[in-house]
Amino acid sequence: MKQADALNQAGTLAELGTLGVLLAVARRDLLLALRRKSEVMTVLFFFVIVVSLFPLGIGPEMALLRIIAPGVLWVAALLAAMLSLNRLFAADYADGTLEQMVLSPAPLGLLVIGKILAHWLVTGLPLVLIAPLLGLQYDLDGRALGVLMLSLLIGTPLLSLIGAIGAALTLGVRGGGVLLSLLTLPLYIPALIFGAGAVEADISGLGATGHLSLLAALLALACFFAPWATTAGLRIALE
Repeated sequence: MKQADALNQAGTLAELGTLGVLLAVARRDLLLALRRKSEVMTVLFFFVIVVSLFPLGIGPEMALLRIIAPGVLWVAALLAAMLSLNRLFAADYADGTLEQMVLSPAPLGLLVIGKILAHWLVTGLPLVLIAPLLGLQYDLDGRALGVLMLSLLIGTPLLSLIGAIGAALTLGVRGGGVLLSLLTLPLYIPALIFGAGAVEADISGLGATGHLSLLAALLALACFFAPWATTAGLRIALE
């Protein structure tokens, strides 16, 4: 019976294909996220509140607000993305779904990519879309807002990929939230530097191409190495 089930599962995966399996995993996680809307909204509210508090605390000095805007927006996006990292694999680990993924005929790395994609769609993409509206509080012009949005569009997937490694390594560990922060924050620093630096360079007239190119290079490296490292971390957590 088990052998028949395994053959049926393998046949279903073969019919879906690589892209189909990836999209199926992403769709599943998106549906689960929609059932927990409060968790999704918490990330957005945190981002909005943190970004909005700085103009209130500093005052209406537009020159100063334009200077600090890139750093504030990027730090707020970074911290908001971290809020949901604990839940990336925790639910699947608790109910045994993660073990089934490991035993699945589909490559675990492919399933991990699907989960990371869903995480970015739920947390990273909304931050990208709402950031330009919040940037108006800092008197950023249209060009700077466009660069900000582009830098976040490149950088937030990088945050999800790096965060997935930390989430896998701290899975099932007591006090994993603190350890996850200690692991991921140092790895987030390059993304923060180049992401905020792109907007600062554009505001100062130096051009953002160099910073955006380096940020894209980091994303390319993360796309190659992060699924492999995350897969290794998950296997270690399940042993």
